Amino acid sequence: MEDNQSGSIGLRILGALRSIWFLLRVIVPVTLAVALLDWLGALAWFSRFLSPIMGIVGLSGDAALVFISAIFLNIYCAIAIALSMPLDLRSMTILAIMCLTAHNLIIETASMKKTGSSGAKMVALRVFSSFAVAYAFNLLLPVSMSSVPFSPVSTSTRPVFLGMILAWALSTGLLALKIVVIIISVMIIQRLLEEFKAMDFLSRFFAPVMRLFGLPREASFLWIAINIIGYAYGADIVEGQIKDGKMKNQEADLFNHHAGLCHSLFEDTILFLAFGLSLFWIIVPRLVMAFLAVWIERGRRRFFRHSFRVGTE
Repeated sequence: MEDNQSGSIGLRILGALRSIWFLLRVIVPVTLAVALLDWLGALAWFSRFLSPIMGIVGLSGDAALVFISAIFLNIYCAIAIALSMPLDLRSMTILAIMCLTAHNLIIETASMKKTGSSGAKMVALRVFSSFAVAYAFNLLLPVSMSSVPFSPVSTSTRPVFLGMILAWALSTGLLALKIVVIIISVMIIQRLLEEFKAMDFLSRFFAPVMRLFGLPREASFLWIAINIIGYAYGADIVEGQIKDGKMKNQEADLFNHHAGLCHSLFEDTILFLAFGLSLFWIIVPRLVMAFLAVWIERGRRRFFRHSFRVGTE
């Protein structure tokens, strides 16, 4: 028995190390490429190119740089760029829901592919949803919010190349450290929950919520994990559930439909609240989008399965 437990722990540690290595292999080159493109001015040019698209949701072309940073990097980078622009509270609220819906797209999509989802489908779902909800926000948010500044007007000079590289290395190093700490912590927490039989309790407690969202009860712990630590860090748990036979690939794909649109509720919510954004506009629309995405996907599968049976009888 002890040998089996030791072997199980060893496999978990190995799986955690593989996840850390996988994330770092993606994060380091992607963040360096974006930093170089930003330094060269390519991202600013790209934001001007997207100006007509951003205008559909009531934003200026410059705001596209915030959204692009969220797509290729993370929420922290997007907020840092937003603080350097003369944005009002209304514009930032629209940008926030877009960034929260489609942030860290490359890394998280790679993680979703590992758990059986189509990368192209996940990207399309998240980007389309981000613009759809932003369009709705532009219609619903009161115009009076435009008079409340989010960040002051500021000017910035282009950093020297060495300064840019050093800043990138520092931020990437801190992110790598965060990844190591989070993944190992999750592994330990999951092991403790299993040891004290808490997983069954969590599954029963959150089962009604999972049913409401159209997800299996086995997704309870996964849902808690991805909303506390984020999807990229919790992807190893999803993959482990599949390998252990606790979740089917079809169920994991449904979970990704939900998680792609709504995760990191804890960290991201606190982050935006600290900058004066409304709790309601940060959380509720994402939960609604995730709810609709799963049930629409379930309906699509049922329809095509039924159509196939009818066509072959």
